Amino acid sequence: MKKRQVVIRKQASQRTSSSQIVRTAAVRYAECQKNHAANIGGYGVDGCREFMAGGQEGTAAALGCAACGCHRSFHRREADTEVVGDNSSPS
Repeated sequence: MKKRQVVIRKQASQRTSSSQIVRTAAVRYAECQKNHAANIGGYGVDGCREFMAGGQEGTAAALGCAACGCHRSFHRREADTEVVGDNSSPS
């Protein structure tokens, strides 16, 4: 079984002198991680390499993958983040 460490970043407040402002620039959904063999006790993925929306953005169909048919939440989420400003004072 693969273990994964999840790190959650919170946007820092500008009130402190040593805060950073982090902005999420773009979100991309990569390969599908849905286990299709879970009901028989195994592990098998379908090989879908990238999420492709199945409909117009803002509709329910946009959350389904056109390539593999599963929901967007089964695809690995990649968020590009950037540090907009650093309010820390030099030591």
